[in-house]
Amino acid sequence: MSDTRRDQLLGLGFKAAPKPERKPDARRDGRPSNAPQGARPQAKAGEGARGPREGDARRGPQGKGRPGGNARPGQGQNPGQGKPRSREDIDLAKAYAIRAQKEKDDRIEAERLKQEEARVRREAKVKLDELLKDKALNDEAADIARHFPYGGKIKRIYVTAEQLRQLNAGELGVLQSTGRYLLVTAAVLDEAEAIFAPAVALRVDPNAPAEDDPYADPAYQVPDDLVW
Repeated sequence: MSDTRRDQLLGLGFKAAPKPERKPDARRDGRPSNAPQGARPQAKAGEGARGPREGDARRGPQGKGRPGGNARPGQGQNPGQGKPRSREDIDLAKAYAIRAQKEKDDRIEAERLKQEEARVRREAKVKLDELLKDKALNDEAADIARHFPYGGKIKRIYVTAEQLRQLNAGELGVLQSTGRYLLVTAAVLDEAEAIFAPAVALRVDPNAPAEDDPYADPAYQVPDDLVW
């Protein structure tokens, strides 16, 4: 209310409303009502100066929340320092590491065996080629096709009539060398088998039933598209 309005009311006989009394200790912080604003309450006799209030201690230097003000969880910790791993996590990591190492060792061993096998084959083929020098009995005039299975396919070699009889009787045999099929004696066939068994393409057992080797009969017709 303005001073002019108040003066008019007082002139008409109205009394001003009494002001409520305030006790000196009415302030929550214990300061007298007439104490200067901002002054701290004095310590009672026998008591030392109090430290920061509990709430102030929690708020920290920035006055809010935990120490560090609005710092997010995890801030202030050492970098890389996370939740400690459990015993189960450690055992699982060890198991993965052991399995990975074993798989690596298996691959290395498989590669070593593969290379060793290739080396043995190369050396064996060199020895076989040396053995077969001037030992092949192939006849350029041979006109009888003798078929035989080898490597999952049907192969053939041309022989003479006498060579066919000897071949079916087990006196001769066939070897595979450098992409060719060579007719050799049974003795050479034995030596070659001892050096490199996969090179033996045809060895006939004369005591085996005829139906076990239908290709022994030159009259047996094999379609050309089945011969490789």
